[in-house]
Amino acid sequence: MMATLFRKLCVCETTSSNSNSNSNNHNHQSSSEPPPSCSGSLLESLPSEIVIQIVRLLGPKQAAQLSVLSRKWRSLISSDNQLWAHFLEAHSPQPWDSLLFSETFLTDAYPLPLPTSVAQMQSVSFKKVYGQRARLPCSVIIDGGSGYCKYGWSTLSSPSWRSATFLQEFGNVETPIYTRLRHFFWTIYSRMQTKPSSQPVVVSIPICHYDDTESAKASRRQLKEAIYTALFDMNVPAVCALNQAVLALYAAEQTSGIVVNIGFQVTSVVPILNGKVMRKVGVEVVGLGALKLTGFLREQLQLNNMNFDSMYTVRMLKEKLCYVAIDYEAELSKDTQASFEAAGEGLFILKKERFQTGEILFQPRLAGVRAMGLHQAVALCMDHCHSAELTEDTNWFKTVVLCGGSACLPGLPERLEKELHGLLDPDMSDGIRVLPPPYGADSAWFGAKMIGNLSTFPGPWCITKKQFRQKHKTNRIW
Repeated sequence: MMATLFRKLCVCETTSSNSNSNSNNHNHQSSSEPPPSCSGSLLESLPSEIVIQIVRLLGPKQAAQLSVLSRKWRSLISSDNQLWAHFLEAHSPQPWDSLLFSETFLTDAYPLPLPTSVAQMQSVSFKKVYGQRARLPCSVIIDGGSGYCKYGWSTLSSPSWRSATFLQEFGNVETPIYTRLRHFFWTIYSRMQTKPSSQPVVVSIPICHYDDTESAKASRRQLKEAIYTALFDMNVPAVCALNQAVLALYAAEQTSGIVVNIGFQVTSVVPILNGKVMRKVGVEVVGLGALKLTGFLREQLQLNNMNFDSMYTVRMLKEKLCYVAIDYEAELSKDTQASFEAAGEGLFILKKERFQTGEILFQPRLAGVRAMGLHQAVALCMDHCHSAELTEDTNWFKTVVLCGGSACLPGLPERLEKELHGLLDPDMSDGIRVLPPPYGADSAWFGAKMIGNLSTFPGPWCITKKQFRQKHKTNRIW
């Protein structure tokens, strides 16, 4: 109601301004003639707080229109940072906390260290951010994980399509990586029914080639260059390719920490400082992944004479019924029976299998695997980070972010945190926190989406085809 009245007043103000302008130009009105019934002073006299509250109801377009009516309003509307923060929150495709985090720390492609001062967050000009985001091109977001790929538009709340990643489906290991990638990306653009040349793309690079050796560096460089080459050969205008673990960390609103990614084949423990993977410190790898967890559950079900038609059913049972026990020995004496009815396959009743499946992450020997437990791998990584003394902040590695579909098992963050406190000295374990996957199995996709929606995107985050070709030309010369 108030907003409607305000619009009418604005129309009246505009009419009044035009009338006064015509009067001054032609000098036909006498000095004794009364002013128009709707004068500028009526609106100018409104308290600033009332104006801002009404503008909030009107929206950003009307706010811009009001700015041209008077110098006072232009100054008021332009300088009210909270007003534009409200508009951003109302019209953004991502939660406000992640928007604030990304616009504070990620705009320059070199993440700032955390924590930061409140003053630094308040220095962000939300009016400028709103204007830049309003002009952003819609981007394609591709999370090419080790098991399943998620992809979709940067303006959507979640990925719209899923498929096997190029590491699995698109050719075998003998197929050249460029050929697999080209097929993979063409399939994605075909399903999305869009031209590659029409928008930039943010793509995650699977966590692989873990060592800091020259051979591993060359393999990572070859994979990244193959991704760029395949996309630029398809005429994509700009490409941003980032490590999957880094994107999962951004999704958790962190720039430094340790990412535990439970991938398809293995689990990797990745230390990251200010957005950069610290391979010199060491990436720990545990030979257990989602495939082993699902296979272990299948074996336990078969021992109990449970039959099923596909591994998809087993994976669904893992996702619906399995969890990680805080105390494994105590859990063995409890009644943990639960059931789930799979479409077309009947009712499945699980008991100890529910928590024994996740337990192999901490006790791999239960599955016949000779490897470190997850807690031991994370503790070892933390010890290496502490010894490396890479920064004055001795707590940068104490935030652990879980990533991957199997990392969503209930109880896993609490159990890992408990085990780390038991393994590490008090000075090392103090302040440790383990965060669950911030967006479930889609965390890396959401991290990539944060980049694609930045007010400075594609700018510092992307490389264009011209830049890529020029870089390769220079490398060949030298």
